[in-house]
Amino acid sequence: MEEKQPVITKKGRLQWLEPTILLAPAGVWLLLLLVLPTLVIFELSLVEGIRPGDVVNPDGLGNYLRVFEPVNLIVVRRSLFFATGTTIICLIFGFPVAYWLGQMSPPRWRNLLLLGFILPLWTSSLLRTYAWITILRPTGVLNTILGAIGIPGLDILNRSPAVLVGMAYSYLPYMVLILYASVEKLDRRLLEASADLGANPLETFWKVTVPQTLPGIAAGSLLVFITGLGDFVDPELLGGASSMTISRLIYNQFLGPARNWGFGSALSMVLIFAVSLAIALLIKYGDRSAPKA
Repeated sequence: MEEKQPVITKKGRLQWLEPTILLAPAGVWLLLLLVLPTLVIFELSLVEGIRPGDVVNPDGLGNYLRVFEPVNLIVVRRSLFFATGTTIICLIFGFPVAYWLGQMSPPRWRNLLLLGFILPLWTSSLLRTYAWITILRPTGVLNTILGAIGIPGLDILNRSPAVLVGMAYSYLPYMVLILYASVEKLDRRLLEASADLGANPLETFWKVTVPQTLPGIAAGSLLVFITGLGDFVDPELLGGASSMTISRLIYNQFLGPARNWGFGSALSMVLIFAVSLAIALLIKYGDRSAPKA
C-alpha cells in the first residue's frame, strides 16, 4: 500500500512559525551586537602590530603567542587572583546573609530586607569606588577610627587588599541574590530529618544544605568570577599602577600608548573564550549538581 504523506495544515505551519517569529528580534540583536563584533575582534587578533588606519591582513597567531610572554602572564595571574579572591570572599560572606534572609528573617520583612541589601547597586559603581578611596586612604575614615582607639593605621590603598575589598563590596549583592533564590527553596523537612537522626549543625550544613544549594553556589560564583575577571574600575582606582589587570592591558592596546589593536584583540578573544567555557561548563554540569527529587 502507498503510504500517505503527512499533511501540514495552515495551523501547523503557524505553530512552527510562531517560535521563529518570537525569537527573531533577539536573534537579530545578538547577531548585530555580539556575533559580528566578536568576528571583527577575531579578525583583528590575527594581525600583528595593527594600528588605526592600517589595512587588515590576517597573517597568523603571533598575537596569541604574546599572551604567554612572562610579563603578560603576570598580568593574567593577577587578574585570576583578583577574580578568584573576590569570589571566595563573596561566597564566605554572602552565604550566611542569604541563608538568614531566606530561612531566618521574618517573612513579612524579607522583601524589604533584600531590597535594602541590594540598594547600593542603585548608585554608580564609580561613585562607590571613590567612596572606598575616601575610606581607605592614609588620612581616610578607617585610619581615623583606628587612630582614635589606639590602633596603628593601615596602608592598603593602591595595594591588592584594597582591590579585593572594593571588588567584593561591588559584587557581594549579586552573590547574595543568587544564593537567596536557592536557599529560599530549601526543603526544611530534610533539615529536620537530619537533626532527628542525630546530625550536628555542621554535618547538616555539609550533607543537606550545601547539596541543595550547590547550583546556586555554582551560578553565583561563576557570575562573580566572570565579572571580576573583566573588572576595570576597581583595580585601576584602588590598586594603582601596580595592579594592572587584563582589562587595563586591553585598554592600553586600544586607547593607551601601546596602540596595538592586534594584541588587544587577541587578549579580548582569550577573555571571551575563558568566559564562554565557564558558562558552557555551568550549563552542562549545573543541573547535575542539583539533588534529584
